Amino acid sequence: QVQLVESGGGLVQAGGSLTLSCAASGHTFSSRAMGWFRQAPGKDREFVAAISWMGGSSRYASSVKGRFTISRDNAKNTVYLQMNSLSPEDTAVYYCAAARVLKGALLSTLNDYNFWGQGTQVTVSS
Repeated sequence: QVQLVESGGGLVQAGGSLTLSCAASGHTFSSRAMGWFRQAPGKDREFVAAISWMGGSSRYASSVKGRFTISRDNAKNTVYLQMNSLSPEDTAVYYCAAARVLKGALLSTLNDYNFWGQGTQVTVSS
């Protein structure tokens, strides 16, 4: 089992930056790819970014590529999402998730992740 707790959300002006953190419990964190997803009001949850279990590979949604950076510290059981050049369109609840398969491929669909945090709100004002 993996338990995930996100933090770092808040209110920021357009053009600003935030860094989200996701602290994981459980001894399998370092063997699972990790992802960030987001859900805006009235919209489906969507993929944002993912990082491989060793941290050497990452993948981004086209809407955030070049602005967001995902990273992980397996010694601290934590994954991060650095968000720069934020726009109101980035407003959403952000969720971190742990992959279903140990030491698996880097994937970007919701069904590939079976452990989820409670989410943290990010609001970007114009």
